[in-house]
Amino acid sequence: MIQFSDKDLEQLKDKGISQETVEKQIATFQEGIPFVHLERAAIVDNGIHKFTVEREKTLIQNFESKLKSLSPLKFVPASGAASRMFKALFNFLEDYDPKKESLDDYLNRTGDTDIKKFSKGLTRFPFYGVVQGRLERKGEEATSKGEEMFSFVSEMLGENALNYGFYPKGLLPFHNYGDFVATPFEEHLVEASQYGKTQDTAQLHFTISPQHGEMFNTEFNAVKNRVGSKTKTTFEVGYSFQKPATDTIAVDMENNPFRNGDGSLLFRPGGHGALIANLNEQDADIIFIKNIDNVVVPEVLEEVSNSKKILGGILLEVQEKAFAHARSLEKDTLSQAEVLEIKNFLVEELNVRFSGDFEAWDMSKKTTVLRERINRPIRICGMVKNEGEPGGGPFWIRDGQNNVSLQIIESAQVDMSNPDQASILRNATHFNPVDLVCGVRDHSGRKYDLLRFVDSKQGFISEKTKDGKALKALELPGLWNGAMAFWNTIFVEVPLATFNPVKTVNDLLKDSHQGGGL
Repeated sequence: MIQFSDKDLEQLKDKGISQETVEKQIATFQEGIPFVHLERAAIVDNGIHKFTVEREKTLIQNFESKLKSLSPLKFVPASGAASRMFKALFNFLEDYDPKKESLDDYLNRTGDTDIKKFSKGLTRFPFYGVVQGRLERKGEEATSKGEEMFSFVSEMLGENALNYGFYPKGLLPFHNYGDFVATPFEEHLVEASQYGKTQDTAQLHFTISPQHGEMFNTEFNAVKNRVGSKTKTTFEVGYSFQKPATDTIAVDMENNPFRNGDGSLLFRPGGHGALIANLNEQDADIIFIKNIDNVVVPEVLEEVSNSKKILGGILLEVQEKAFAHARSLEKDTLSQAEVLEIKNFLVEELNVRFSGDFEAWDMSKKTTVLRERINRPIRICGMVKNEGEPGGGPFWIRDGQNNVSLQIIESAQVDMSNPDQASILRNATHFNPVDLVCGVRDHSGRKYDLLRFVDSKQGFISEKTKDGKALKALELPGLWNGAMAFWNTIFVEVPLATFNPVKTVNDLLKDSHQGGGL
């Protein structure tokens, strides 16, 4: 048993973390987190739906007809800083001296394809005009291509210049429309106006870092009238921060609490899985979830919007059936035929798997299990064809209790030393683009407590360093991974055009981020 001092307990109290929670986290370090056991990859017609054009039209109509009586919300994780997006540029500033070698010599010496691509596409970046204008006002004149590039990147990233590395990714210039340059934040407003508004009002919620709060407020005030007028939409925007109570304790390599130089306990952010607490606080009938950097120019917007409506249409359709069955299960008596109908619905439409003993159970146990399985939040997850992107994918898994379920699994959760498991992972046909539509109410309209449906055994342990000392960090089960492990789940193939993340600055040169205006 870990002994905590009075000072430790005061620190826990200040962060809103219970001693029991910390002890459980330390036990997780001691026990380790088991690898997930993949049964097989989910594929079209076995875990992933693929609809005909006619079926898609019906789903869109169904969604549009019902949306007016619902309260939709778009939930956007947006706390990430842009520093990783500019990693290649930061390395360039550190490694290159334009006074000592030409840019061509540098590129030949290092083989730096990222800088070569950046330099070649320089004038096509949405921030080119802003950066170049600042350089011209300063009167700086470059005598070589290398000096020009070095000055340009310095003006972008310098702490006393634009300082884009400090920015949240959501407030960077992404799309140049001539008269103005749009940020991802603005594009999310535009997108929400297409499929997420009722009575001409769209509600959005962004999870952000505390240091960026004022920046988001400033951006909203700057763009809301322009976007509102062009989309005929009023926007209601909310923000929240990742809660200190979701931070996780760090331990040393012997699984003892890691302490800072002043003796205090070291806590680290729990990863995006911590945002299940933020999602749990939202009050909406239907919640769309999409990452901040996955936005498009107007030429692709209709396809993206229709895809969201299809996912929403599936949710509303299956939810209506689930609610009817949940009400039936509240009756004192159910016929064998009704029980079989509900079981078949769960298996065929919500991908629930039951043990082979189900038929042998008495009626009381059958109805108890059916109630438990149908009264869960529902998520409809878009899946794109696998094009080699890093990240999670859709799989059938078997847990330690021999239960089979449909899950989004990351490669870090899989034992890659096991040839069979590695083969299943590598041969997956689809990829998770973080494109979810969620139903978080039960048949009575009550919100589910989403924290009850988290699988704590799907977190991650990683090795880090602090002040030169090795430590182990615990990341909570990912928001769309273990944090939603016990939701009822449906996977749907969506067009590749709906997936346009900007992981590095050069992604802004892709066609999906180069286009016309609103």
